[in-house]
Amino acid sequence: LCCQCGVPIPPNPANMCVGCLRAQVDITEGIPKQGTVHFCKQCERYLQPPGTWIQCSLESRELLALCLKKLKASLSKVRLIDAGFIWTEPHSKRLKLKLTVQKEVLNGAVLQQVFVVEYIVQSQMCEDCHRIEAKDFWKAVVQVRQKTLHKKTFYYLEQLILKHRLHQNTLRIKEIHDGLDFYYSSKQQAQKMVDFLQCTVPCRSKSSQRLISHDIHSNVYNYKSTFSVEIVPICKDNVVCLSPKLAQSLGNMGQICVCIRVTSAIHLIDPRTLQIAEVDGNTYWRHPFNSLFHPKQLEEFIIMDINRVHEKKKGAGAGAPVLCFLPQHMLAEAWVRKTSELDTEHQYFCCTHLGHILNPGDLVLGFDLANCNLNDEFANKMNPHSIPDVVLIKKSYDRTKRQRRRNWKLKELQRDREAPDTDDERQYQDFLEDLEEDEAIRKNVNIYRNADIPVESDTDEDGPPRISLAEMLEDLHISQDATGGEGAEMLT
Repeated sequence: LCCQCGVPIPPNPANMCVGCLRAQVDITEGIPKQGTVHFCKQCERYLQPPGTWIQCSLESRELLALCLKKLKASLSKVRLIDAGFIWTEPHSKRLKLKLTVQKEVLNGAVLQQVFVVEYIVQSQMCEDCHRIEAKDFWKAVVQVRQKTLHKKTFYYLEQLILKHRLHQNTLRIKEIHDGLDFYYSSKQQAQKMVDFLQCTVPCRSKSSQRLISHDIHSNVYNYKSTFSVEIVPICKDNVVCLSPKLAQSLGNMGQICVCIRVTSAIHLIDPRTLQIAEVDGNTYWRHPFNSLFHPKQLEEFIIMDINRVHEKKKGAGAGAPVLCFLPQHMLAEAWVRKTSELDTEHQYFCCTHLGHILNPGDLVLGFDLANCNLNDEFANKMNPHSIPDVVLIKKSYDRTKRQRRRNWKLKELQRDREAPDTDDERQYQDFLEDLEEDEAIRKNVNIYRNADIPVESDTDEDGPPRISLAEMLEDLHISQDATGGEGAEMLT
């Protein structure tokens, strides 16, 4: 019989029933039933004392371990059997843990007990978010510059940064006239950004540091570091003139070339032979060359007659043609006339790499080399017979129609902008058109479907190129909690 209430029980060392034993002994004594957890609303991280902030989702193993560490000292006298979360409203600012513990009491009897510990989630801004909000406290800055009049390479670089999430550790992003400034709280994060830029775009960099303060007693130095990254001043669709030495080293190709793409290297094509070459950043800075024309100098031509060339005799030492690598290009010979000179009979003869998309009557954009003054050190030394009269760049489509049918969009970096420039919108539209026309560039860019524009069946074969739905991603929108409380930011 139980020594307290007289109920028949199986024999045990305490000679008590379970009810009387629990009434006499509380094994959870000394274990706090309430606690506090600090949560940063900005970055959605929890504080792990003394100073570490970790990313945890609600009811996750990481958050459970964080809560149990606060009870580690008081749980040392009992044995923890089980622990788990009790569901609470996400906006309630409460976390409830259900714990099961065991302890040996009264002559070796083992007592098991279940209890609940409640944590209050308090908002506290972490040190990193505090620096971001201050916008003045930084230890390293990466200054990215490109001395060119078109920002195509910058728009492509922006999409690469967004795809690989290199902008998450920045304190601030500031846009200036010819580049971007990225501010960081540590030199290591800035160095990581510089390494990423060197792998994605042809550039060169140099660094410097300035002493801010020095503690002579503890020998602690406080520096501010500056990394200067200069991107090559060549963009897509630029016409360049190579030096004779560089042209010879690239397979004895022609000096007048067209830049068809800028990735980690500059991709050049000779429009007369379809010979291609890649110039990396180191090669460019050893043998620099400049663009011959400004993008605003593009003129509109109309195709009068075109003849596709399937075989062409190559010169001595010439490299492989582009047909082996880029089957979307085709060599053609064309007679063109300026749309501004339709009342005259003057025509121009040229070779072009756009033979696969051009037909008589098409409009095409290009540069007129016959009636211009080439202010370039390499072009001025060339034989005039080696300089083509016209270099065609790309086929011309109706821009208004393309914008109306564009059912996709891109994301942009949040940055401090200068006064808006009317030319920036035109350059951004040029970049979007380049994405539609170049499949190789689209593979490195996250393209999102624009739900505001309905999907149309494209039956116009001669129309501008378009991006298929298979290449688009669904844009994720996280709406606020239906109850609409203050704690909706806790959702991860």
